[in-house]
Amino acid sequence: MKMFRYLLAPILAVGMALPAAAEKIPLDVLSNYINSLKTATTTFKQINGDGTVSTGTLYMHRPGRARFEYAEPDDTLVVAGGSQVAIFDGKSNTGPEQYPLKRTPLSLILARNVNLRNAKMLVAHQAFGQDTVVRAQDPEHPEYGSIDLIFSDNPVRLKEWIINDSGGGSTRVMLNDLQTGVSLRAGLFNITKAIDDRNR
Repeated sequence: MKMFRYLLAPILAVGMALPAAAEKIPLDVLSNYINSLKTATTTFKQINGDGTVSTGTLYMHRPGRARFEYAEPDDTLVVAGGSQVAIFDGKSNTGPEQYPLKRTPLSLILARNVNLRNAKMLVAHQAFGQDTVVRAQDPEHPEYGSIDLIFSDNPVRLKEWIINDSGGGSTRVMLNDLQTGVSLRAGLFNITKAIDDRNR
């Protein structure tokens, strides 16, 4: 899908670049950490499948809501809300491309209750260097792609993710320090409002 170009180097490349593995973080600890992220914001750096680099700000309000505001000169905007994901392409004057959130790997971290111990969803749980990598995928719809969540320890922190799409492409998003427990206005995740704002 075209959308995955915007949403997040294969996982093996990450592993090869890291030193000897430490002990991996238990799945229950990682699940509890994700579920504790009710609201958060951070800046990010994104490496796209074609090697280009984008930067921007992420706003997240679990469950089900996220917003990626890309910095200039990229005028892309991605809004997840109301069970939909809308991709606003800054180079196009047409309306956004929209997809059901449940059809994207992003839904796995925006779910109301994340349980990485669910064997049907879990594809891999490995340590690479000082990091722990978890790959998750919708078992009923593998064609939706998968997501690699990469965590550091002491304290546990989500530092990046890689979305692997059904076409074999991948997009990597590296997060700076997440600011959690922040106040976020509801309009950030309103797709209709985003359409109106972009048409002004």
